[in-house]
This record gives sequence, C-alpha cells and structure tokens, in this order.
Amino acid sequence: MFNKKKQPPIRSLIAENSEITGNIKFTDGLRIDGNVVGDVSAKADKASILVISETATVTGELVADHIIVNGTVRGPIYARLMLELQPKARIEGDICYCALEMHQGAIIDGQLRPGVETEGKPILKLAANNSQLNS
Repeated sequence: MFNKKKQPPIRSLIAENSEITGNIKFTDGLRIDGNVVGDVSAKADKASILVISETATVTGELVADHIIVNGTVRGPIYARLMLELQPKARIEGDICYCALEMHQGAIIDGQLRPGVETEGKPILKLAANNSQLNS
C-alpha cells in the first residue's frame, strides 16, 4: 500500500531531551525523539510520515498518512494510510487506521477502529510472520 510509493523525506526533528508545548503542523516527514505536549498533524494535501522514536513521549492527537510509533503516545492516533507499532510502542488512546502492522511487545490501551476511508475490510499485518489477515 504505502510502501509501493516513495516515502516522503523526514525534514524535521525534535531532538531527544527537547520539550515542546503546543500544536505542531508539518509537511513531508517529522521525527520526534523528545517530548511534545500538543497535537501533531500533517497537512492532508501531501504524503506524510511521522516517526515517534523509542525515547519520545507525545501527549496529544497524532494525524498523518504513515505513522511509526516506538515510544509513548497519550492521545488518539489517526493514520490515514498505515500505522506501524514497533515493539516498545505504548499507546493510551483510540486508534483509527487503514492498515496496521503491530510488532510483538507493543501495548495499546484503547480501541482499534478501521478508518472510514478503507474500501472493504482493513488490512492487518502480523509482524512476526509477515502474514496478512482481513478482519
């Protein structure tokens, strides 16, 4: 799905030990290694990728085409195309996705909801054996 297209470049970084309070809007790609209190959203008119690293904590809503989480998120997540939950992902909030890849060890305290933009059933990819399920 998303991997067939060229992913947008990550042009912005919030470094480890940085703390930002306030909403963030970005284009292309954003990587967060620090702490953010506020909503983080990509503009909808262009492909986007958001990476929440192992050292990051975000308290607020996340919205982007492709979201990769390996840190802590407290708030809802809206992945317009693809959501990847890495082994150290800790999510406290509801998740809306079109395609989901979840690695063993990721924890979600919230509801999983397939996105309204999906045609038919959502795609779930099991990271352990790369098999796909339609639910």
